[in-house]
Amino acid sequence: QVQLVESGGGLAQAGGSLRLSCVASGRFFRIAVMGWYRQTPGKQRELVATITSGGTTNCGDSVKGRFAISRDNAKNTVYLQMNSLKPEDTAVYYCNAEIVTHIWNRIPYWGEGTLVTVSS
Repeated sequence: QVQLVESGGGLAQAGGSLRLSCVASGRFFRIAVMGWYRQTPGKQRELVATITSGGTTNCGDSVKGRFAISRDNAKNTVYLQMNSLKPEDTAVYYCNAEIVTHIWNRIPYWGEGTLVTVSS
């Protein structure tokens, strides 16, 4: 079984910064893609940013230039540095990992989410 554990959420003021971390543990061959998504009540979960094992990143339009995703493959950890936070960034942030099994299946896993609240 694979577990994703997020940390770093909390309360920040508009214009401030937070850094999220997510560690993957369990039995797997490797992790292909790791990323962050966010969700607010009544809305669909939306992409924040993803990063491949090779370091290729993709960011959602609403966070480009403000958020940065990075990854430590040796530690199976993905980070999200969030700068210039806005109240509309308030959401539950979910870590996602695309796990590659020993028989080359690709399975997505999700963390339980961490709440980020940005006050104006």
